[in-house]
Parts: sequence; C-alpha cells; structure tokens
Amino acid sequence: MSVLELCDREIAAVPLEATVADAIHKMLDHHVGAVAVVDSEYRVAGIFTERDVLRKMALSRLDPHTTPVRDLMTTPVEMATRATGPGEALTIMLERHFRHLPVADDNGKLLGILSIRNLLEWRVEDLGRQLDSLEQYVSNDGPGG
Repeated sequence: MSVLELCDREIAAVPLEATVADAIHKMLDHHVGAVAVVDSEYRVAGIFTERDVLRKMALSRLDPHTTPVRDLMTTPVEMATRATGPGEALTIMLERHFRHLPVADDNGKLLGILSIRNLLEWRVEDLGRQLDSLEQYVSNDGPGG
C-alpha cells in the first residue's frame, strides 16, 4: 500500500507568494495542522505548520497579513514518494518528530500530505484485522478437529 492512499483527499497547499495569514486560513479551512508551500509548478518549496506559527510567529511583532509564508516556512522538507510504505513513513515521522509528511513525485510535485493521524488510523485498522484473524484461528477446532 502506498502512503498516497492514506492522505486526505483535499490537499492543503499555498503558493510561495502567500502570506502567513493565507496559510493559517488554509489550515483552518481544511482542519489540518500544516500546509505545503508550492511553487508555480506545484513543487514543494517548504511546509508551514502549527509549530511554525507558535515558534516563529506567535511572539514576534510580525504582521501575519503582510509577512510572506516563505519567510517562516520550514525548509528543506523531507518527503515521501508513492513507493514509501506506511510503516516506513511512520518510522520517519516518529524518529524525526514530524506530524506531517508531504508526498511528492520524482520531480518534487506535491501529490498529497500525510499526517500522523492518517498513519495511526491505518495502524489501528491493521491491528484490528490481525486481531480478528487471530481470534478466528483460535476459535477453530484446528486440523482434523
């Protein structure tokens, strides 16, 4: 399974020319904790997260309506690809303390944004399937039974 299948259907992204306020509004409108910042060809240039709002914006005297998001976005951005498996993505996110991981093609074009929530939902469903399988196995009489 590709991580792309686990991403939210709507991609939250803003152009490089967007302001911090634009990015925050996009996060609020999509009910997400991060937006990808993309160039004119939809390639990932950075990511702007709730942590960026808190660490770089909250106590500054910057005006979010005039501050370009490119000034506060996180870059470089670690990204997943279509070939990245859910387990691998979860490991990356846990080890690096990421809550969001953009998924891009080989040219860096944004395909989706994976959140830790997406991966935890997948993992809970996977564990549920394993439990059902084990319960079925144990409840059978066994061979010749």
